[in-house]
Amino acid sequence: MNSVVLIGRLTRDPELRYIPNTGTAVSNFSLAVDKQVSRERRQEMEAKGQPTADFINIVVWGKQAENCANYLAKGRLAAVQGRLQSRSYDDSEGIRRYVTEVVAERVKFLEWGDEDARQTPNSIDDDFTDIGGFDPTDSDNIPF
Repeated sequence: MNSVVLIGRLTRDPELRYIPNTGTAVSNFSLAVDKQVSRERRQEMEAKGQPTADFINIVVWGKQAENCANYLAKGRLAAVQGRLQSRSYDDSEGIRRYVTEVVAERVKFLEWGDEDARQTPNSIDDDFTDIGGFDPTDSDNIPF
């Protein structure tokens, strides 16, 4: 069974390309996925300059690749479900290169847009002032 599920933050904006002749979209990005270590071990690793996350390359195909390129950005939280793939190729100097990556079957956007771009409670309240029997409420007044 070859199944991978990851949750992490993008380390760079997705790169979108189209395959010549077919026009199929493909997007590449990488996720920083936190290592599951204790608080003490994390502090020790940080003090030594060791990474506390794994950096995983992700490949997405088709319409989902276009969506990733349009709606994901560096620093955003995303979940990826897919399969692990290993491949090799010869670079321009004839050196054999090996790549291990996750080919995503599903990408879930766990954060949307900038905080500044979201609607404020006042702008939302203005849209619902004429609804009979209901008064708009500020989200600060909700007890959860």
